[in-house]
Amino acid sequence: MSNDKLWGGRFSAQTDEMVDDFNSSIRFDKRLYKQDIKGSIAHAKMLEKQGIITSCELEKIIFGLNKILEDIEQGKVSFSVSCEDIHMNIEKLLTDLIGEAGKKLHSARSRNDQVALDFKMYSQEENILIQTLLYDLLEVILKLAKDNINTIMPGFTHLQKAQPVTFAHHICAYFEMFKRDISRLKDCRERTNTCPLGACALAGTTYNTDRKYVSDLLGFYEPTLNTMDSVSDRDFAIELVSVISTIMMHLSRFSEEIILWCSKEYDYIELDDKFSTGSSIMPQKKNPDIAELVRGKCSRVYGDLMGILTMMKGLPLAYNKDMQEDKEFLFDAVDTVKMCLEVFTKMLSTIKVNAQNMLKSSKSGFLNATDVADYLVKKGIPFRDTHRIAGEIVFYCIQNSKNIEDITLDEFKSFSELFGDDIYDEISLEACVQKRKTLGGPSSESMSKVIKIYEKFLGER
Repeated sequence: MSNDKLWGGRFSAQTDEMVDDFNSSIRFDKRLYKQDIKGSIAHAKMLEKQGIITSCELEKIIFGLNKILEDIEQGKVSFSVSCEDIHMNIEKLLTDLIGEAGKKLHSARSRNDQVALDFKMYSQEENILIQTLLYDLLEVILKLAKDNINTIMPGFTHLQKAQPVTFAHHICAYFEMFKRDISRLKDCRERTNTCPLGACALAGTTYNTDRKYVSDLLGFYEPTLNTMDSVSDRDFAIELVSVISTIMMHLSRFSEEIILWCSKEYDYIELDDKFSTGSSIMPQKKNPDIAELVRGKCSRVYGDLMGILTMMKGLPLAYNKDMQEDKEFLFDAVDTVKMCLEVFTKMLSTIKVNAQNMLKSSKSGFLNATDVADYLVKKGIPFRDTHRIAGEIVFYCIQNSKNIEDITLDEFKSFSELFGDDIYDEISLEACVQKRKTLGGPSSESMSKVIKIYEKFLGER
C-alpha cells in the first residue's frame, strides 16, 4: 500500500498515526493561514506571468485561495493532522476545491521557502502591532509626566533614597526605555524585509521564475541573495524574540516599582480597583497582581528566547525539521508581550498619584546632602572636602534626629564658616529639583523641553 501523502510517491507504506501526530505542526502553525494564502497568490501570479501556468489556472487558484480564506475565517475549515502543516492543508483544500490547477501551485517552490516566507510575513506584521501597543503605552506615560511635572519624589539608588526628583522625571526614564524598544523593532523589521520565496528547498529552481516580482508583490525590499540561507535563516525570529525579551524586561522593572509604590510602606500611588485583586483570607488586602504577573511573564519570554537560540545552535545548512519548533517560541513571546502591554497600559492609565506622600517621603533620608556639598564647592572648597563635610553634617543629624534643613545656622557654621543664610534656599527640596536644569534633568524647565521632544516623537508615529 503506497503512502497517500502529497510527498508519498517514494514511500511504500503509510506513516504511523503516532508519527503523523508527532510530525504535524498544524496545531500551532495554522495561525499562519493568512500569510500562506497571501504568499501563494503572489507566487501564482508570478507563475502565470512567467508562462508556467495559464491565465485560466491562475484565475481558478486565486478564486480557490480566497474561498479557503473566507471559509477559515468563518470557522468552516477543519485542518487535518495527516496533512502535517498549514501549507499542505491549504494545498489539499485548494486541490479538492478547484482540481488539477491546484496541483500546479507548488511549482517552483518548496515548503522550506514557503514557511520561511510565511514566518517572515507574520513576524513583520506582529512587529508593527507591538510597536503600536508601545506607542499607546508611551501616550499614557507622557500624560502622567505632564500632570506631575512638579510632583517631588525621592530618587533612589540601591533602593536607598538618593536625591529628589519628580514623578514626571522618574517615569520618563521608562519613556526612554520603550522608545528604544520601538527603535529596536524598526531595526529588526528592516532586516526581516527580504523575500525568501523562490529559494525552493535550498538550491533554487530550474524554472524561469521572477523572484523580484514576487518580492515586490508582497512588499519586501528585495529577494534574499542566497538560497541556502533563505530557507535556514531564523535570525529574524531570534531577533524579534530578543527585542520582545527586552520589552518584557522593561515592563518587569516598571512593574516592580509599581508593586513597591502601592505598598503601604511607600504609598506613592494607588491602583484602581479594576486592576487589583483581593485575598481569599485577608479582607484588607489590595494586591497588585497585574503588575506581579507582568513581572512573572518576563521569565516566560526569556525562556522562549533561550529555547529558539538553543534549537538553532547546532543545525547544519540548510533546512532541518528541528526548525519546526521555532514557531511556538515566537508565537508565545508575541502573544505574551501583546497581552502584557495591553493590560499594563490600561492599569497605568488609571493609577492615582499620591503627591503629598511622595513629598513627605522626600523630606526624610537627607536627599539634599549633595546640594550641601555643592553649596560649599561654589564657595571655593574642593568637592572631595565638601563631600566629607556634608557627610559629617548627615552623621550629626542622624545622632540628633534632625533633617539637614532643620539645623540652625550656628550648627552649619560649626562645620564650616562659609555657610550663610542662603544655605536654606539652596537645600529646599524645590530648589534641589529646580536647579537641575541640565538637559534630561528633573527641573520643570528641563522636563518641559523633553516633553516637547516626546510630543514630537509621538506625533510622527
